[in-house]
Amino acid sequence: MSGNQAPNQVASPKMFVGGRIRGLRADRGLSQQALAGVLGISASYLNQIEHDNRPLTGSVLARITEAYGLDIDFFDPQDDVRLVAELREALLDEDLDIDHAARDTDEVTSFVATHRSLAEAMAAIHRHYRVVSEQLAAATSGRGDQEQRGSISAPHEEVRNFFYQRRNYIHELDEAAEDLTTRMRMHSADLRAGLAARLQDRHGVRIERRVDLGDNVLHRFDPDAKLIEFSAALSSGQRAMKIAAELGFLEFGDLIEELVAAANYTTEDAATLARLGLANYFAAAAVLPYSQFHGLAEDFRYDIERLSAFYAVSYETVCHRLSTLQRPSMRGVPWTFVRVDRAGNMSKRQSATGFHFSSSGGTCPLWNVYETFGSPGKILTQITEMPDGRQYFWISRTVERRAARYGQPGKTFAIGMGCELRHAGRVVYSDGLELDDDARATPIGAGCRVCDRQNCPQRAFPPLGVELHLEEHRSTISPYTTS
Repeated sequence: MSGNQAPNQVASPKMFVGGRIRGLRADRGLSQQALAGVLGISASYLNQIEHDNRPLTGSVLARITEAYGLDIDFFDPQDDVRLVAELREALLDEDLDIDHAARDTDEVTSFVATHRSLAEAMAAIHRHYRVVSEQLAAATSGRGDQEQRGSISAPHEEVRNFFYQRRNYIHELDEAAEDLTTRMRMHSADLRAGLAARLQDRHGVRIERRVDLGDNVLHRFDPDAKLIEFSAALSSGQRAMKIAAELGFLEFGDLIEELVAAANYTTEDAATLARLGLANYFAAAAVLPYSQFHGLAEDFRYDIERLSAFYAVSYETVCHRLSTLQRPSMRGVPWTFVRVDRAGNMSKRQSATGFHFSSSGGTCPLWNVYETFGSPGKILTQITEMPDGRQYFWISRTVERRAARYGQPGKTFAIGMGCELRHAGRVVYSDGLELDDDARATPIGAGCRVCDRQNCPQRAFPPLGVELHLEEHRSTISPYTTS
């Protein structure tokens, strides 16, 4: 079976996806007449489909996916769930004082389905509003260095949104990296040696391994001296990733700059972080080339530890790469990737799924990624259900970065990987679990501020925009009751 479609992904004969069709046509600069000709239907019939007066039938779906290299997920109305959650959270913003009726989930869902482009624009406007508001608040706070501290998360948020909007897949960089490594393998079977040789032979860069770079420096590259230095603490896999990232800057710097310029970042810090993120993306795409890695991931049924051993890279690196397998002609399981620490701080998050991360602070304590610290090195599984009824399959495990010397603190993180439950059968970690209607799902939410669940015993804050129902002489499981 192709990796493009899970066993239970069946095209529905009643798919009203007019907004998606209009968006597809606009992206490709096609008139209704031109697209209708490609699909072998009349322009009037296409007009009815675009205005949701007629459904997208299975036969028309087959023609459009074949003609434009799409898969069925592109037209899945459930794919709008992330945008629905993001737009609803924007409408819950107390600063905007939006009428409560406009926040209704069904109303927002209907709006996204019929006016997706406008919904995306509204969500983007709210993201920019949040960034500017935070920066303005920091600049006017009058508390010394608060300006820097208040806006420190804004550049990271901008870069996260860049990858978020692209489902964590950068087609141009991915293909460039794969093409480079394919050509290199024609001359050498040892990809890592080939990467180092290319850096030295093509660019005249010397490579040195040092023991005196200091505790905090893992590598540094001096373009004037044409010297790259590595800490002795780095493994061979880590060195290969750093070399590939520097090759990305040297050989595809113009492409990286084009991608950064197109994103219109508001600060130079955000642009710099984006360049680094894109170079690291290129590195993973070079060390773990798409076609080969996708094929092995499918063959190994997404066994992360087995893939880690095969490529001699870390568990976290494999998880990163798995979350990028969204090439239209060769899709893998759409994963959400997160990394958290013991204090609950989420230092990394990437998503190719509809899973929504709240921007209002905090995540759900019922999510098992936090339980992983109690079982170091052991993979835990969990089936969860979001308030909208969508179910996810999660795996989580701790990873440890050992100290380089005695007395130096190490690092421990929990890595979480989640996919929609409909894809779980493709994953080895789901073996032996009930994945049908009998699945035991833990009810979770995107965060207490935006979660509608009533009487949750783990609720830490009341939901935004909801009137509390409080009584002096009655106690309840949750301190914040709304009914």
